[in-house]
This record gives sequence, structure tokens and C-alpha cells, in this order.
Amino acid sequence: MNSQPSSHRRPRLGHPALTVTIALAVLTGAGIGGVALAKRDDPSGPQWEAPAATPATTTTAATPTTTTKAGKPVEESAEVESISLSATGDIVMGSAPNRLPTDGGDGFFDSVRKGLAADLVMGNLEQPLTGDTGTSKCGSPPRPNCFAFRSPPEYAGHLKEAGFQLLNTANNHSKDYGPAGYRNTVAALEDAGLEHTGAEDQITVVEVKGVRVAVVGFSPYAGANNLNDLDAAAALVTKAKGEADLVVVQVHMGAEGSDKQHVKPGTELYFGENRGNPIKFSHTVIDAGADLVVGHGPHVLRGMEFYKGKLIAYSLGNFAGGGKTLNSAGVLKYAGILHVSLTKEGRYVKGSFLSTYLNSTGVPTRDSAKERGRALVAQLSEDDFGDTAASIGDDGAIKPSA
Repeated sequence: MNSQPSSHRRPRLGHPALTVTIALAVLTGAGIGGVALAKRDDPSGPQWEAPAATPATTTTAATPTTTTKAGKPVEESAEVESISLSATGDIVMGSAPNRLPTDGGDGFFDSVRKGLAADLVMGNLEQPLTGDTGTSKCGSPPRPNCFAFRSPPEYAGHLKEAGFQLLNTANNHSKDYGPAGYRNTVAALEDAGLEHTGAEDQITVVEVKGVRVAVVGFSPYAGANNLNDLDAAAALVTKAKGEADLVVVQVHMGAEGSDKQHVKPGTELYFGENRGNPIKFSHTVIDAGADLVVGHGPHVLRGMEFYKGKLIAYSLGNFAGGGKTLNSAGVLKYAGILHVSLTKEGRYVKGSFLSTYLNSTGVPTRDSAKERGRALVAQLSEDDFGDTAASIGDDGAIKPSA
């Protein structure tokens, strides 16, 4: 699908505050037997059919921007204007008809709402918001070890209530109920006043306190921007940079499971499926103009690094798995909310990490007493990246290693 992006203005986003904090919370986990084992049924085939004629969208006129400067972050004491973005990783609110949260999902995000607050709150929506389209990828009755999630369209209201403003759909579950289910998801998000990104060639631009932010989603699945086509990825990010001041890349990449916490050079495979080369992809899109890379997909927390002054979060863990849809055993339960402040020119000002975990029913829960996810990311960053590792202090502050 190569739809030309339509150009139309979206509502302005933001608050009176001068700083921008990017809050990112990612889910890392799998359903019974492992969420992504759905792919096990046909490892060589596409995960889902691309929707027909889904237009890519941009939200402001294409205007060239100042080249982002690489280098050290701005000193926190400096008087500098920046904007705050917030986003999460994998979000599954439940799986209809039998695995939905109690009370219709009311209060589902209450524990983490305060931690998500920012000028732009993003998340990775790893499920359709749709009724039963009759086209579940798992068939009827469902095949063993296949997982197709869906929540009612009205659950978009829970995302809105939590403070989300933009959802990524470039992942392996957004089309669990076929093209119709995907179209229903897009309609539900838009009806709730939520932005979305993730379709092929789609660049979504929102205006935050006068700063244009482009968000582009990538994954290894048909119908989305292909993370394994590095030339095309670089070209799309360069195009996004021409339409906005800042570019955020959302990417569903990497093998998954409790033994996949470490980031290593090279391509990662999962049941024969090419899940990309996380380091090479992330460096490529930053070279092309991205200011922040937000990774999800492995269902575990992974480390962070700085490359040319830009932060890469390789995976932020399982954020929500309502109805026990995601495996929360051991390290699979830990996730986090990443906060990052950036200037209009893309300069990193500061960041922080807030720990979360999945409770016994898969509801996202703040881990303010123990901050276990924070400790995991700090250690993984040091182990995997050395001199380029992000350093995470006891207070959660994220800085380049000295």
C-alpha cells in the first residue's frame, strides 16, 4: 500500500508547562504459551493482511526544519524551552468476549495515569478495538497456541481517560481480526479524539505547544513500515523531518521472551520470523533525523543507549495485559514509563524512568515502592552498551554515561 499522505491539521496538544516529558511504558510479556506464538502457526506467512486504502496522514504543512544537533544533553540548570511527550509500549486491555477487565475496564489505568502525564502521551496499542469481524487470524474454534486479542471499540475511551493522545499500531496484533478489525480500530481511536500511526507510509504529525512532532511506526509485518528495509526507513524518517521539528520513531522489534532481555549486534529471529536488527535499525533512523527511538515487542525490559546524543529505548516491557492476556511470570511482569525532555531542535534535556508492573489480573500498576524495572534497565544498559549506555540514577534520572 502506497497511499499518498493527506495533509490536514490536528488539534493542538500540550499544557502550559515549559518542559516536555516523554513518558513511555512498554509491555513485555506473552499470553499463555507466549503472545507472539500466534506466528508459530505459519512462520513463513504474513501476520495479517494489509487494510485496503488506509490513508497515511500528516497533520501540518511540510516545512523544513533546523538540523538537529548531536552531542551532550543541555544542562538541567540551563534556561531552555522544551516540550514533553509521553508514550507506552505494548497495551492489551483485554480479549473479548471472556477475558475482559472487571467493571467494563473503568479505572483500568488509574494506578499509572499520573506517571503518564506529559504534553504528548503515546502508547503501542497491541490489539484491535473491534467487535467480532468473523476473521480472527486463529480461526473458529481457535487453533492451539494462537492468540488473537480484541477489546470493544468503546475501550478507546479508557485510553483517552488515561491521558493517551497517540497510539502506534505497527505491531503483530493490530490486525488480529483482519482488515475490517483494523479499520474499526482506527475509527474507534478517531471517534475518541486520539491520533494513530503505524500504517505503511504514514507520518503522523501533531502540534505540541507550537512544536511539530512527527511520529512514525515500524514493524516487520505487512501493511506497516518495514523495519527490515533500512533504506526505505531512512527515507521515510528524512521525509518526516522535513514535515516536523521533532521525529519520534516507534518500533516493534526484536525476539521475545524472558531470556531476551539483552540487546546484541545482529538480526533477531523468533520462530523463523525476522524481527530486525535493533541496533542497526535504531542507528539508521537517527542518522536519518530521528530524535528519539521507542522500542517494544520483546515483552521484557531492555537497556537504553545514547547514539549521537539521541536516546534509544530498546524495549520498555509489558505495560498492560488486561484479563491476564499477557504472561506476567518473573521478569515478564516488569515495565516502565520513560520521560524525556527535548528542545524544539531535538536536543536532549533530561529524562527519567518510572517502574510499573502487571498485577495479578494484568492491570498496569506503579511500582513506586521498589522501582524494580528501573534497576533492571540500569543494569541491562550497563551490561549491553558500555560507553554509550544510558545511566539511570537512584532517582530515575537518565543521562549519558560519564
